Amino acid sequence: MDKKGGIILRVATDIGGTFTDLVAVDDKGRTVLAKSHTTPPNFEEGVINVMKKSGIQPEEITDFIHGTTTIINALTERKGAKTGLITTKGFRDVLEIARCNRPDLFNMVFAKPRPFIPRYLRKEVRGRVNFEGKILTELEEEDIRAAVEFFKKEEVEAIAVCYINSYANDIHERRTVELIRELWPEVFVTSSVEVTREWREYERTSTVALNSYVMPVASSYIDRLDGRIKEIGCDAKEYIMQSNGGTTTFEQAKRTPINMVESGPVAGVYGSAILGKVIGEKNIIAFDVGGTTAKCSLIDGGEVKVTTEYRIERTESYAGYPIMAPVVDIVEIGNGGGSIAWIDEAGSLKVGPQSAGALPGPVAYGIGGTEPTTTDACLVTGRLSPENFDNEVDLDAVKRAVQEKVGDAFGMNVEEAAMSILRVAEANMFNALKLISVRRGYDPRDFTMVAFGGGGPMHCAYLAKELNIRKVVVPIAAPVFSAWGMLMTDVRHDYIQTNIRRMNEVSSEELNQMWDGLLQEAHEQFAKEGVDKDQIIFHFIADMRYMGQEHTVKVKVPPVPWTDEVKEEIVNRFHDTHEHFYTFRLPDTPTEIVNLHLVAYGCLMKPSLAPIEPQQGPVEEALKETRKVYFTDEGWLETPIYEREKLGSGAVLEGPVIVEETAASTVAAKGQRLKVDTYGNLIIETEVQE
Repeated sequence: MDKKGGIILRVATDIGGTFTDLVAVDDKGRTVLAKSHTTPPNFEEGVINVMKKSGIQPEEITDFIHGTTTIINALTERKGAKTGLITTKGFRDVLEIARCNRPDLFNMVFAKPRPFIPRYLRKEVRGRVNFEGKILTELEEEDIRAAVEFFKKEEVEAIAVCYINSYANDIHERRTVELIRELWPEVFVTSSVEVTREWREYERTSTVALNSYVMPVASSYIDRLDGRIKEIGCDAKEYIMQSNGGTTTFEQAKRTPINMVESGPVAGVYGSAILGKVIGEKNIIAFDVGGTTAKCSLIDGGEVKVTTEYRIERTESYAGYPIMAPVVDIVEIGNGGGSIAWIDEAGSLKVGPQSAGALPGPVAYGIGGTEPTTTDACLVTGRLSPENFDNEVDLDAVKRAVQEKVGDAFGMNVEEAAMSILRVAEANMFNALKLISVRRGYDPRDFTMVAFGGGGPMHCAYLAKELNIRKVVVPIAAPVFSAWGMLMTDVRHDYIQTNIRRMNEVSSEELNQMWDGLLQEAHEQFAKEGVDKDQIIFHFIADMRYMGQEHTVKVKVPPVPWTDEVKEEIVNRFHDTHEHFYTFRLPDTPTEIVNLHLVAYGCLMKPSLAPIEPQQGPVEEALKETRKVYFTDEGWLETPIYEREKLGSGAVLEGPVIVEETAASTVAAKGQRLKVDTYGNLIIETEVQE
């Protein structure tokens, strides 16, 4: 029981482009699911709406965890604050210079990304620290005062501070922030070391610039959300999902909002890893299809991959903007249920990235949408029933839109046009899945797919066949699985420090001292957040490379203290890791540690998966109806439709079959078998080609 005498209730809400999801779990393992439309631009209203729709009592909530698209939206829509940059003399144009390497080498009209902070709002300051952290020139505070006065006149709302080599010695950055707060207490300000202590000046400057750019937006949103939550009588501990797969407090999120750039999507990946451990599957391909996008990520040996080389808006021909913050390694494409089908200038059918979103939405929503979408195509082909919607569906209007916008252009009937939309959408998803598996040296036959989101269960069977994946898991609470994943997370902070050392020269004592500094910082931060020492778990990672190389690979290393024998083991682990990713090793070449990466978890109470009742009686008792469904190879087939909540564990269904639940439909094709496991997960098995 909680302090009020009510049921302990953990609640997670996830804002997507089309829907806002909620999952609540009490101390008995009972689960409440809810889904409502997202409410841009006042996203917090969607959160309150879905809480009311769920029927849970706000005063019973003990932990509230939130995932949001506010930060990525502010960046992609350029709706952040007017921001100024203070940097070392001579480095004013680092955002303009960027990197010389191009994603599209033969593009003669290639243009570098335009900086979020224009040149006239970038000011230089005298003062210099070298790469070893030694002060070469003292900080000139008059330059800072002059910059602040200029920013005041320009009505700047936020300031970013980034000095050369501050990762090695941050004394100048900290003094600058201190002085700015004395001179102008109202302005939002961030120093680069508050966000990252990794080297590479362009990436560091870009990261702190983007962090300051979204600080006012994030602070305003979090304060509004906090206010509305308290307004309805909820006095829970409040956490926000971060891009690294963990949570943080509302207050910390306001200081480093860039860590929320992929707040919602990564929760589903983390939830997939947790689910994989429960059901005995360590190798997972997480596949999430929502209303606007499809996302996928690979989990190798139970480990969620985290990278600090993330870029927003990156495409095959555009470099995008680097964010040097820990982000779960995901591939995201603009193909979801609301993705619009259109014909390009060359006469080719395209699906996405434009989306009908929540408003006006697909034609099937009946609230003004006129362009055919993936959801509309699923409705025409029978994958979805009009009964799946919470509104009256005008099926004739849906068919008319598909026929007029796609069918007529290619001389197809409406069913063929709808199937063409699905084929193009699934081809896009297939390419994304290959990017995180085959293209990185992994064999999909060694992995199990976890498919979730409103659209993941609908497309997973076809994609599994194409990729030769043996098993697909559609988890319980699939439509709101990202929110479920948030309930399984812990408070997480990453501490990364660049300190380049050759392994054959640096002593184990020196390495231990470097780790001790990061460990102390972690303990201090958790103490401020009220996390007890016995709740803290540490993971140790080293970014390593061969001498002469430019980039690194991440190596999971043993905990401290290190000895000479441990150092030798770490070098061997690096050789193995390098060979896995690049197919070769250089055993006679000296190795270097570039970054030390401490991952610190503050463990929270998590719900356990409760087994469901075994199947009682014949599965036909769960049969909802039989309807015609149009499949890729077979055309129209009479297909049984089952209700998921009426299927018990041990139930077995032969494809073609559809299992429906609120907000999702799981489609298994001919030749596939669908089973229900102990926890209510749907398992689709496919014969694969060896």
